[in-house]
Amino acid sequence: MGWWDPGIAAAGVLVGMVVGLTGMGGGALMTPVLVFFFGVPPLAAVSSDVVASFFMKPIGGLVHLRRGTVHLGLVRWLCLGSVPGAFAGVLLLRLIGSGHDLQDILLLALGAVLVLASLAMVAKSYLKLLARERGRAGGRTEMPDRAIATVPVRRVATVLVGVAGGVVVGMTSVGAGSLMIVALLLLYPSMKAGQLVGTDLVQAVPLVASASLGHILFGDFTVGLTGSVLIGAIPGVWLGARVSAHSLGSLVRRALAVVLLASGFKLLGASTGLLLILLPTALIGGTVAWAWVRVRHGEPALVLQDRRRRDTGRPAERTRGHVDTARGRMTLRTRDRSV
Repeated sequence: MGWWDPGIAAAGVLVGMVVGLTGMGGGALMTPVLVFFFGVPPLAAVSSDVVASFFMKPIGGLVHLRRGTVHLGLVRWLCLGSVPGAFAGVLLLRLIGSGHDLQDILLLALGAVLVLASLAMVAKSYLKLLARERGRAGGRTEMPDRAIATVPVRRVATVLVGVAGGVVVGMTSVGAGSLMIVALLLLYPSMKAGQLVGTDLVQAVPLVASASLGHILFGDFTVGLTGSVLIGAIPGVWLGARVSAHSLGSLVRRALAVVLLASGFKLLGASTGLLLILLPTALIGGTVAWAWVRVRHGEPALVLQDRRRRDTGRPAERTRGHVDTARGRMTLRTRDRSV
């Protein structure tokens, strides 16, 4: 490979747009794309994707720092575990060996993590659904504002989450934005989703820096592959963020969960016939099941219905108020004339 590959750059644009639309980390997408469609060896794909993430993560992290949606105390305790964990993950790959044995083990590990990432996306959506239901039961439409710095840090549990997430990211490049965020949702239910995302993004910067150093020293890092990914992914993230909409992002996340599930099973050795059964079953069955879950928890079956209700409900009420006021004025004028 030369200094860049146009095909990989084009794939980077598409992956970057999905990242911009959904806020999900790109490792869960870019690594299997490199392996499946471009024949890149798993270790080279993981190494280059980790290093590319080092240049992409700070962008989102700076945005959240400016917005004040980062719990810096939580970031410190996460990094206490994730930074050494990420470097240790690379060393574990080194200890496994090299050649075909390492590539085969890495394929299995990546497949398992992709399946977990798919399930984690479903779990994240369900936890947010439960939080909204609890808010409505308590007479509020959204979680009350709370100074982010006042949220107490559960130190031991947070460090353990950092260690586990760091090891997984160091070995597979997947997990910083898909697995760790679910663990944080469980540990800190009082924090808003935006605060958790911002905190996770900022702690991911030193995490991927540690993993990047490990892969440059002990992995299979190549400048051409990493440069090709970055050339496409950076403008792709910007484009995705510019066209991002709640309903569109929700649809993309659902399709993404199915794609990650299928990719994970393929890496684990599933046959093409099994995938042809799995994909439509997961897509159709998952959509119907999620609509049923939403209704059970007091929300419309479809996100689009919920959005239309929010968009049209308030204006309709205002219109009725104006009409009623106008009618009242007409009645008063009529009465005045009759007197």
